Amino acid sequence: MVNKVILVGNVGIDPEVRTTESGVKVARVRLATTERIYDRQNNETKELTEWHTITLWRGLADVVDRYVRKGSQLYIEGRLRTREWVDKDNIKRYTTEIMADEMKLLGRRSDNMQQGGASAERMAAPQPKPAAAEVPAAADDPDDLPF
Repeated sequence: MVNKVILVGNVGIDPEVRTTESGVKVARVRLATTERIYDRQNNETKELTEWHTITLWRGLADVVDRYVRKGSQLYIEGRLRTREWVDKDNIKRYTTEIMADEMKLLGRRSDNMQQGGASAERMAAPQPKPAAAEVPAAADDPDDLPF
């Protein structure tokens, strides 16, 4: 079975980076991808933007902390992971995020427009899966995650 996601997009807000109690760095990035769809009936192109939550661990989180800001363009390879929890109103909730295995910095959006695109450069090696003790516990609300 294969669970693989490849995304190229722009960071929407500055990343959230924290260190777990066991000293492992983890980062969360909100990445926007835009698909252009041509509507033949109206003879116009429309844009559909999707937002993705990317979680990066250890060395990749360190690279994010040092180099990634709002507007950065990233190449991400990872896997989908869905979490569930019960909120304060006792309603079962779900969230799907991408657990990154590889990241490449592609530059900033304005840099790519001026230079016609920047070459991708590998910034960190693929990271091993975190041990169970290092994975943060699910929160009641994904917006209340501690990072």
